[in-house]
Amino acid sequence: MDRIDELARALAKLPGIGPRQGKRFVYYLLSAPESERTRLAALISSLGNDVRQCPECQRFHTGGSADACLYCADRGRDDSLLMLVEKDQDLAAIERAGTYRGRYFVLGGVLTLSGKGAIREKELLNTTRRRIVGGLKEAVLALSATSEGEHTADHVRLLLAPYRNQIKISTLGRGLATGSELEYSDAETLRAALAGRKEA
Repeated sequence: MDRIDELARALAKLPGIGPRQGKRFVYYLLSAPESERTRLAALISSLGNDVRQCPECQRFHTGGSADACLYCADRGRDDSLLMLVEKDQDLAAIERAGTYRGRYFVLGGVLTLSGKGAIREKELLNTTRRRIVGGLKEAVLALSATSEGEHTADHVRLLLAPYRNQIKISTLGRGLATGSELEYSDAETLRAALAGRKEA
């Protein structure tokens, strides 16, 4: 098999990368110095060794030997709030906005209307039960303003329905434009959406 085509196909599996872009990356790497290719290969190879998944929020992090990420280990954060986001990039966007000081849970994806996709249901329920014991009062659904985000939010509401007498479930206010993804929203929009959240 042609190594150029094989690598281009592998790169095309990455989110947002198509076959032509995959091939463009391969030709870039071929023209780059060998040291750059070696460094990139080493970084990819070491991902599994250096990156951990936080058992509490499910976020990927490079926290040395610590299991918990820096947000879950921070005792100064508000235990009464738990924000549910689709992916790590959304969590990073919320942190950049600098307004939210509660806890997080990364769902790991969205559910499509056609029944595809998956979220971390079991982990979410385990975390919710633990957090309620620790003083959780509100779960904030911070999902993208897309049909998949809305469908996922509906599913999460059903999952958390048994806890409605213990916690409030809210959604971000509509400072977010319909169809927009959380990770691409600017800090001011996210602040307004968080401030304007309403019970779901």
